Amino acid sequence: MQQHIIDTVNTALAEEFELDAEAMRPEAHLFNDLGLDSLDAVDMVIVLEKAFGCKLRDEQAIREIRTLGNLYTFIETKRKELE
Repeated sequence: MQQHIIDTVNTALAEEFELDAEAMRPEAHLFNDLGLDSLDAVDMVIVLEKAFGCKLRDEQAIREIRTLGNLYTFIETKRKELE
């Protein structure tokens, strides 16, 4: 896993959703631990698309994301597909 992806995701989400940086761990559950909801998930995709400069829309894959670790892996996979 590229540290750049982790840092970018953590910074973007912490700023957008006012999350505690210490809570940003790979095993942190987006909804239970970080307090995000389904509307936040839509905003999260938009924020991350801006942060990474690429489209991340894959509705099925996004629905399966539960933790920050899942999110890091999803973004890493999407970026590799675009290379």
